Amino acid sequence: MTPGPESPSCRLEAVDLTCERGDRRLFAGLGFALNPGEALIVEGANGAGKTTLLRTLCGLSRPVAGSVRWCGEDIHAIRPEFNAALNYVGHQPGIKADLTPLENLRVDLALHGLARGDLMDILDRVGLYGFEDVPCRTLSAGQRRRVALARLLAVPARLWILDEPFTAIDRDGVGMLCEAIDAHLAAGGLAVLTSHQAVELAHGRVGRLTLGRAA
Repeated sequence: MTPGPESPSCRLEAVDLTCERGDRRLFAGLGFALNPGEALIVEGANGAGKTTLLRTLCGLSRPVAGSVRWCGEDIHAIRPEFNAALNYVGHQPGIKADLTPLENLRVDLALHGLARGDLMDILDRVGLYGFEDVPCRTLSAGQRRRVALARLLAVPARLWILDEPFTAIDRDGVGMLCEAIDAHLAAGGLAVLTSHQAVELAHGRVGRLTLGRAA
């Protein structure tokens, strides 16, 4: 029997992935398996396909060939279950600019059918104390990124996929996010991320995947 999405045996698999952008092939035959408690750092030159790979792992883009599997099932065949297990932070913060940080978190929780929890504590942890009721359009780029990262703490998910999550945040923010990823891995979560910065993680097994320069 295939394990459910909350099973500790669930893993993320990329199987013989081939992805293109326009008429350019970015990579072919790419494969890996990520188990609970593990992180994968995707590296490569600009244009090598890092964002395309992450969007494919999220199911936002489809590969030319191959598949992405969660708990042994193609993610497109179990879309609701996979979405419930996924937290994705892309290049753009993905927040509503006219809402405050607190309102953004409340909306995210409502969309997932979750209770509110201690959102003020979460905003404090990501360095937004005193800014919880300020419209996000007035925040700096780093503060808007912190709002997006606060969603990782507010909305439970087994799998984190993070595209350049350290962009625009300062040293304290980098340390905070590394601690959050460490705690996520220690609790049996999985993480895939890209970063142009050195990433220091203390818990779990950390692998690296280097994509070749695009032709």
